[in-house]
Amino acid sequence: MNAPPILDVDALSLDFRTRAGRVKALDGVSFQVGKGEILGIVGESGSGKSVSAFAIMDLLDANAEIRQGGIHFAGTDLIADGRVALDEMRGREISMIFQSPRTALNPIRAVGRQIEDVLMRHGPMTRAKARERAVAALARVRIPDPERRYHAYPFELSGGMCQRVMIAMALACEPLLLIADEPTTGLDVTTQAVVLDLIRDLVDSSRMAAILITHDLALAGEYCDRVVVMHAGHAVETGPIGAVLDHPAHPYTAKLIAATPSSAESVETLASIPGNLPSLIRDDLPFCRFRDRCERRIARCDAEPLPVETVGEDHTVRCWRPL
Repeated sequence: MNAPPILDVDALSLDFRTRAGRVKALDGVSFQVGKGEILGIVGESGSGKSVSAFAIMDLLDANAEIRQGGIHFAGTDLIADGRVALDEMRGREISMIFQSPRTALNPIRAVGRQIEDVLMRHGPMTRAKARERAVAALARVRIPDPERRYHAYPFELSGGMCQRVMIAMALACEPLLLIADEPTTGLDVTTQAVVLDLIRDLVDSSRMAAILITHDLALAGEYCDRVVVMHAGHAVETGPIGAVLDHPAHPYTAKLIAATPSSAESVETLASIPGNLPSLIRDDLPFCRFRDRCERRIARCDAEPLPVETVGEDHTVRCWRPL
């Protein structure tokens, strides 16, 4: 990445305070994303993918606490400079597409009016101008007959159409960064491709940056430029998508790739990753949170903090014994 990144997450550590103790949800997570690229964040459920996005957007529960690290966006330190500044940026400069559009959209308000609300929140604008831009936003995401769909309610639209409305809302103010958290959840395969092709086209045409959160490595391989592999709150491997998929350096990444189904395999031949994620509420969490599931474990994995090793151009791994 030659140009300065739009977003720089630096050694971010985050806990959730609970009655049972502190949940160490993120530990030293670092990644960057630049203009015109899509960064994929992949990993199992519970690895910290969505928590990382919510930390960037400051949409965490009140019991969340950032212990250390920084989040820098377009020259602004979103933590040190105060989170109040993000109230103005959210929706205008940083937007997010949530997993379930039907849950995220207001069920008793027409979708066009919901887009108008975003536009009028972030700048002086007449209602007529906001409506014009809302219709244009619906057309931009290829919703047929946008003037009529403007008056539709979420229950009158399909899941794919609702997801396009969410994208139109997220892009209404032409943000610098778009975060898509599992944007194809619950959609059929054809609609998934349409939604992701749309995001890819918009990134290419507007040169904005995007983060695609997914558990699907094959999907990341098709649409992302770079990828962060997360496991139990650690970013264990980061690099260009081709390098990571062709030459995985972390044992966990290799096992994820081996567990990804292909058209040439049957269900019976699918590989699996034995064991489970460690409990993140433990006070004695090991330096390597993958150690109990790793065949390459050595004594050093238990005794010393994990190093960040460079294994290729812009390709790093957090492991004492990379592949």
